[in-house]
Amino acid sequence: MTDLDQLTQSLARNLKRWRGERNFTLDALAARSGVSRGMIIQIEQARTNPSVGTTVKLADALGVSITTLLDYEQGARVRVVPREQTVRMWSTEAGSHTSLLVGTEARGPLELWEWRIVPGDSSASDAHPPGTVELLTVTAGELTLVVDGTEHRVPAGSSATFEANAPHVYRNDGSEPVEMTMAVAVPPAR
Repeated sequence: MTDLDQLTQSLARNLKRWRGERNFTLDALAARSGVSRGMIIQIEQARTNPSVGTTVKLADALGVSITTLLDYEQGARVRVVPREQTVRMWSTEAGSHTSLLVGTEARGPLELWEWRIVPGDSSASDAHPPGTVELLTVTAGELTLVVDGTEHRVPAGSSATFEANAPHVYRNDGSEPVEMTMAVAVPPAR
């Protein structure tokens, strides 16, 4: 079984499990997430690999982290995630990428991400649920962070935090790669 097959199987199993634990029907999850009922069925049957955006919408609607939807080994008090087990969630042919390093469900989903964005690349995100907060620190380059249409420059050595309940974009307008680490805290589902 390839890594992608394992990821598809884990996502199918975990989506079905969390939907059941939340007592969400397919229609209810579709309405909450904005993902079609048909797509949810395909994901739960492991017949498709959804985009990062679709996975984020489902995780947000369920009030769990992406890690929880993709992980197949939960429960240990200390969980060490070796570099080779991090999950590459987004990449471009130019060399930009993001990796989900680790996440937890304590008091709501909390995720730690590693990002690399090459010059000219960008990654856009839909608004997350109210109460979601993102924190980031730039270690190389200069990030252009666009939140609800307003641009903010975040140079290497600087950090930023924002409420992520508005559309936002991570963009590299510079001449060298942007490298950053980001944490995302999502409030628990009600």
